Amino acid sequence: MKIKEFISLTTFSILITFAGLGCSKKPSATGSDTSSGNIVPTVTPVKTDATMWLTKADQSALLQKQNIGLLFTTTSNTNATIEVDTTQAYQSIDGFGYTLTGGSATLINSLPATDKDNLLKELFLTDSTRIGISYLRISIGASDLSATAFTYDDMSSGQTDQNLTNFSINSEKTDLIPILKKIIALNPAIKILACPWSAPAWMKSNNSLKGGSLSTTNYDVYARYFIKYIQAMKAEGINIDAIAPQNEPLNPNNNPSLVMQATEQAEFIKNYLGPQFKQANISTKIIAYDHNADRTDYPLAVLNDPDANKYVDGSAFHLYGGSISALTPVHDAFPNKNIYFTEQYVGSPSNFSGDLQWHVNNLIIGATRNWSRNVLEWNLAIDPNLGPHTTGGCSNCLGALTIGQSVTRNVAYYIIAHASKFVRPGSVRIASNLTDNLQDVAFKTPDGKKVLIVLNKSTSTQNFNIKFNGKTVGSALPAGAVATYVW
Repeated sequence: MKIKEFISLTTFSILITFAGLGCSKKPSATGSDTSSGNIVPTVTPVKTDATMWLTKADQSALLQKQNIGLLFTTTSNTNATIEVDTTQAYQSIDGFGYTLTGGSATLINSLPATDKDNLLKELFLTDSTRIGISYLRISIGASDLSATAFTYDDMSSGQTDQNLTNFSINSEKTDLIPILKKIIALNPAIKILACPWSAPAWMKSNNSLKGGSLSTTNYDVYARYFIKYIQAMKAEGINIDAIAPQNEPLNPNNNPSLVMQATEQAEFIKNYLGPQFKQANISTKIIAYDHNADRTDYPLAVLNDPDANKYVDGSAFHLYGGSISALTPVHDAFPNKNIYFTEQYVGSPSNFSGDLQWHVNNLIIGATRNWSRNVLEWNLAIDPNLGPHTTGGCSNCLGALTIGQSVTRNVAYYIIAHASKFVRPGSVRIASNLTDNLQDVAFKTPDGKKVLIVLNKSTSTQNFNIKFNGKTVGSALPAGAVATYVW
């Protein structure tokens, strides 16, 4: 069954069909679409060395494959040139995707079975009509985009559970775990990062799921809480590739939330979480920080502690503060540690053109050019009322999808798809130069293809060249548009 989609003017959501992803109904031999009665021209593919997938700022093209000839030649001109160089290689890429919040899982799981399966295939498989999400972030317990705040070991006021006998992930077996199992069946190699928004209230200084800090007397039991979570998910067939000890550890205002200073995180990792993971033979990576790029002193402090450093795989960032360029000095200080970009939301109502340009420039291009192994937009799915969310949680976070009576694809869908569809896990970022009006990033895929993502930041169409191995091909990109080139 084909999911109907509608334009939402308030959110600048997009009406597309699978034709927008470069696929359409096959016309009859006479060029007519007999199923609808419409006469459609038969399109003959042109000869080309490179394929181009385009999204325009005015939404007249949405991740649309262009039927144009892009042939590499030795002809030269005076247009700006982006040169791609496979001899200079940087970090490997783990993937591109979203946070699958509890609310997202509930909304997707509420779809009719056929629609749900078709949507998950569109999101997580890779072919001409699908976008190949390869990395997910999930919350350990509730995030602020869950219907209510909870953890996996909530106790009545005044009670504790030092032995974690009350620990259970049964609350996730209604929606999150079933959806994750379907996703893993489609893409067994998908990477999953998990992090908590709060420890159980009884472990905290304020006995609340909002704010407060982890009591030092509960560092040991909280490390065991992570181990029980990883083992419980593994028992369900879900491998947790990495964890961050705390989402936004410097933000006490979310619901749920917990404040964990850098010295506290280093102490927790080096004396509790790291040693206990080692003792329990847990291979899940530990990723520090998971907050804004304006406080790189935090991950640097954790990494500068030699006893914490040995357990930490790298650092994760958001961009609600600071500059994406701040990730490179963290990499340079610890080049053997990885960089991740794990969250950025699109606010509602969305300005499609502005959001497309900002997110592609700062995240898809900016984060990867500054050493990030992944790029994750915030929320996969939201309902038409921008819910569910906790009281005090984000009330204007627009998902990549809006799921109500229909499924609508919003701007974050296209932001991620321009990379996830083409830059598969195991790809390597390679060198490419920047020009005045064009931002870009290049990759070499595991099967040897070159992928170049280009954004036109200017207010006019830009004619430019792509140069590779001494040959060039000319292209034009409308104002505010983004294109992915593959050859």
